[in-house]
Amino acid sequence: MRITFYGAAGSVTGSMHLVEFDGRRILLDCGLHQGHRSESDALNRDPGLDAASVDSIVLSHAHIDHSGSIPAFVRRGFAGSIHSTSATRDLCALMLADSARIQEGDLQFLNKKRRARNEPELEPVYTPADAAKAMQFFHTSPYYSTVEVSPGITARFIEAGHILGSAQIELTLTRGGRRTVLLYSGDLGRPAMPILKDPDLGASRPDILLMESTYGARRHESGGDAVKKLRNTIRETAANDGRVIIPAFSVGRTQEILYYLRLLRANGSVPRVPVFVDSPMALDATSIFRLHPECFDEEALEAVQGGESPFSFDGLHFLQSVAESRALNDMKGPSVVISASGMCEHGRILHHLRHGVTNPANTILIVGFMARNTLGRAIADGAGTVKIFGEKRDMKASVVTIDGFSAHADSEGLFEYASTAGASASRIVLVHGEEEQSGALSERLGGAGFACTVPSRTETLVVDAGD
Repeated sequence: MRITFYGAAGSVTGSMHLVEFDGRRILLDCGLHQGHRSESDALNRDPGLDAASVDSIVLSHAHIDHSGSIPAFVRRGFAGSIHSTSATRDLCALMLADSARIQEGDLQFLNKKRRARNEPELEPVYTPADAAKAMQFFHTSPYYSTVEVSPGITARFIEAGHILGSAQIELTLTRGGRRTVLLYSGDLGRPAMPILKDPDLGASRPDILLMESTYGARRHESGGDAVKKLRNTIRETAANDGRVIIPAFSVGRTQEILYYLRLLRANGSVPRVPVFVDSPMALDATSIFRLHPECFDEEALEAVQGGESPFSFDGLHFLQSVAESRALNDMKGPSVVISASGMCEHGRILHHLRHGVTNPANTILIVGFMARNTLGRAIADGAGTVKIFGEKRDMKASVVTIDGFSAHADSEGLFEYASTAGASASRIVLVHGEEEQSGALSERLGGAGFACTVPSRTETLVVDAGD
């Protein structure tokens, strides 16, 4: 078996791992690169992998850094099968179309400048038509069922607890009566978080464990501390007549924040200021959440069965039109605005930041991981000025970071996962982590007696069943 890492190796974006076995080529995730614009654009147009040669794609979850290159692969000739859970398929239908629309919108702006400079216009990496075509290749399977993805290769989805529909992928590769089990963690969630079931650490006994390491050197604050910080941030900002601006992914993080806001408002812990979700996709994603109660934990399921929505409350407004979004900039008084994208690289959040960062009464609330070379990372790191739509803006708003809402396991969770799921593995391979995070986790696991590998992008790992 050969594993080649075409993305999320030494970084946290563009997950794409090619497994070659007995003449078959299986791709674990097919993510879009995000970060430096020119570098990401080049990798998204040509990751170095022949799309038409891939037999099947097995998808861990719907986040764009794990699924967003699927339409580009279809555009370049991929015609195999795409395997996922049902909830992941439904979210991909929404998110891939949205990604295509964003690309077209960004290129309209960019090509206008290129025409003025007499430069050739650029085409999008893929179009809405490519995204729609890609959905024809999806095949869904329930958690814990076994499906053949290629002759001699079966897959099983195991609960990952990261976002709706997320799964660890167990590949079983068989030849001549000899079996090799590869377990890929995808993005691993945290136990005791709201809405979703906990990650299942003990359902597989792999020979090789391929796992994420996003927070390999960091511990999260507790969920309770995170909720207190959310409460205090809203109280203090409202007292200053300011606005809390929350960049959040439309899928997963937005629903989690709404879940906690509902609880805080119900017990009177925060003032009843208006809450605006300015992301049309977040509304659609929230509707998809309601379609998949099989992914919910007991508390969320009880709310649904009791006729309540875990994600709605009085004073919550989902904005659809651009006019509604723009009107927020003229609205006076305290409020909370949740908008995408989560890393502040595109979408309506840029407009709210452009108008909001110069007001010292406002608070920019960071509730998720910000990759290097993103606007969100610059804000989180305390930049004095930021560039938004090509304009420099002085950062006068307060910046508060809450990492207790993270949907990724922290260093303790990852070590527990490796120790449990990887107990039978001859090797643990760390991906989806920046160098210092992967390195710290590798050192810790090595000290505990595990054989660890931290590959770089395009590196190939050759693995024998008896390795």
